[in-house]
Amino acid sequence: MKARQLIEGATYGPETLKVIGKAFDDAWSEIAGHFSRDGLQAQSVRLRLAHAVLAVARDDSRDSDEVKNAALQIMAMNYRDQSDPSDPVDRKPVLTNFANALK
Repeated sequence: MKARQLIEGATYGPETLKVIGKAFDDAWSEIAGHFSRDGLQAQSVRLRLAHAVLAVARDDSRDSDEVKNAALQIMAMNYRDQSDPSDPVDRKPVLTNFANALK
């Protein structure tokens, strides 16, 4: 819910917000399966995805696939390098598979 609120509260025109919303929904559809086991993680990832979509969107964005793909690239770059050796749960295989799926 927070991710959707972030997007809807962005200061873009109505047409651009439609593009951003579609880009977010389509991107989440592609990656949601990687985070389905942990609801809190999924919520956190959705929020990061919303930030990524907003980071790449411009006032003149009209191509939701372009925005989606750029946001997914940002997400993949962020996940590719993440691993915490002190974390008792080894998430690296999941994150690596996620990043590789986006190549």
